[in-house]
Amino acid sequence: MACVLEAPLRMSVLSEVTASSRHYVDRLFDLDPQKVLQGVIDMKNAVIGNNKQKANLIVLGAVPRLLYLLQQESSSTELRTECAVVLGSLAMGTENNVKSLLDCHIIPALLQGLLSPDLKFIEACLRCLRTIFISPVTPEDLLYTDATVISHLMALLSRSRYTQEYICQIFSHCCKGPDHQTILFNHGAVQSIAHLLVSTSYKVRMQALKCFSVLAFENPQVSMTLVNVSVDGELLPQIFVKMLQRDKPIEMQLTSAKCLTSMCRAGAIRTDDPCIVLKTLPCLVRMCSKERLLEERVEGAETLAYLIETDVELQRIASITDHLIVMLADYFKYPSSVSAITDIKRLDHDLKHAHELRQAAFKLYASLGANDEDIRKKIIETENMMDRIVNGLSESSIKVRLAAVRCLHSLSRSVQQLRTSFQDHAVWKPLMKVLQNAPNEILVVASSTLCNLLLEFSPSKEPILESGAIELLCSLTQSENLALRVNGIWALMNMAFQAEQKIKSDILRGLSTEQLFQLLSDSDVNVLMKTLGLLRNLLSTRPHIDHIMSTHGKQIMQAVTLILEGEHNIEVKEQTLCILANIADGTTAKELIMTNDDILQKIKYYMSHSNAKLQLAAMFCVSNLIWNEEEGSQERQDKLRDMGIVDILHKLSQSSDPNLCDK
Repeated sequence: MACVLEAPLRMSVLSEVTASSRHYVDRLFDLDPQKVLQGVIDMKNAVIGNNKQKANLIVLGAVPRLLYLLQQESSSTELRTECAVVLGSLAMGTENNVKSLLDCHIIPALLQGLLSPDLKFIEACLRCLRTIFISPVTPEDLLYTDATVISHLMALLSRSRYTQEYICQIFSHCCKGPDHQTILFNHGAVQSIAHLLVSTSYKVRMQALKCFSVLAFENPQVSMTLVNVSVDGELLPQIFVKMLQRDKPIEMQLTSAKCLTSMCRAGAIRTDDPCIVLKTLPCLVRMCSKERLLEERVEGAETLAYLIETDVELQRIASITDHLIVMLADYFKYPSSVSAITDIKRLDHDLKHAHELRQAAFKLYASLGANDEDIRKKIIETENMMDRIVNGLSESSIKVRLAAVRCLHSLSRSVQQLRTSFQDHAVWKPLMKVLQNAPNEILVVASSTLCNLLLEFSPSKEPILESGAIELLCSLTQSENLALRVNGIWALMNMAFQAEQKIKSDILRGLSTEQLFQLLSDSDVNVLMKTLGLLRNLLSTRPHIDHIMSTHGKQIMQAVTLILEGEHNIEVKEQTLCILANIADGTTAKELIMTNDDILQKIKYYMSHSNAKLQLAAMFCVSNLIWNEEEGSQERQDKLRDMGIVDILHKLSQSSDPNLCDK
């Protein structure tokens, strides 16, 4: 199919297009096949390293003609091969070049070319496909539209070291996410590619390794398979460990560390396995040193952050390996005035990408400080750390902002730091700013951090309240995003803990009864539990209980009935009975229970329940209702006695559970 130019060529463009460029295209239409071949060869030599010439030829319509010649059965194999080479060269130009080639449907034409018996032509088609697929403008799914393509590529793996290199490179660039991993896995990718790890060609070994690093990423099925695959009598993890050694190229060390990291995170290798503790982790720490290139430092830190993210022991080991915590501080001083980079081009590149270093450092600090109080203290004591996080929260790069919030969230788990560093640097201010207008992925982590800043011992709680947090958090509880709903209600729950009556009233007003019911009927048990936790915190201390029940009593009793009658787990029912026990502790509020026979019957029912937790919670209700020193206690006791509560209490006093017995 011919490519049509979208707009007529302007004169300025035409003047750019030199006569010689037109001459190259004209020769493609010569009637003499030999002259056409020579024309293609001359064109190949003209475009090598010349982006202007490439653009000219594309504008002049060379691509449709080259594709036509490539697909013609009557074209000689040599001509078809040279056409594939020129198209590959055009694809190595700018992203716009690749777009032009894609618009001319180059991929189906090249895939068709792979059916040829001629190896040189196949290699030229694969090389061109490789160049196109590694471009960010090419949709990966184009590789998977025809089910036969993958199996044909697998079959071509055995043809030559070039087919191996290019096909592995295509796979590693086009394997994005679980669906692609599954397709490749089901086509036998693991078995077909494994033996390439011991190829005599470094490029083949490297591309095969990259394939495994993308196949195994967050994929337990692939990881579990890799552990048991052996090549020449050696298991893959052992081969990966050999590739980690210091005498191997950095790219190889890093990629094999990524493979082992994915296998470890998927549970295929234990976190205390020597190949992780003594090989993978130290290798990744080495990648963070300032001797390494920017990309290597970024990839090393991000992979290490992922490796240790959920394992306390690995976090501790990493924190004391090669002064890592101090080493990461250099990520923020890049490039330094005494930078070793003498190459101006390199310096320019690194300045543009310095934000990636900051992002990687924040990510790794977040993983390091996820659990251990001493590590958090060391991180915060690293020079200007809190200032760096605060600056990170307002960076233009969304990835840096997200990583800075993650780091802050990790450090906010420390009671000590919430009381000191977080207060000294007024971290809540930039955090509230982030929460005003951010994409969901940042909002989720930022709102989690806010939950911690609202704990009752945090000095930030007061100023956060004054800055309009209630309204913000109430709006989060209405989010479509589950994590945001949970965090919104969780933060309100923390806010309501031991709060003044005004704050509690503001929360109830901000939420509205309608929204409260919405949350209590949420399908997610986490939302439900946090909403009940909020209610329990709102209904604490007598004056508050009586005040809230005088304004919202009817709705709250309705909600309690709804949950006690519903199909909910033990924890939900227990929390609900605890709310009733709090209401029963009010002076006037307890009448809402005493005048509600339905609720009283439910309390009686749960006193005889098979679960001790529910029995205990129901007894708390009774205990608060019959307290002797309170007005009307005699009437309440009589009513409960008439209901048969005393008989149940007698029975429970014989219980084998000491808690029930005592109560």
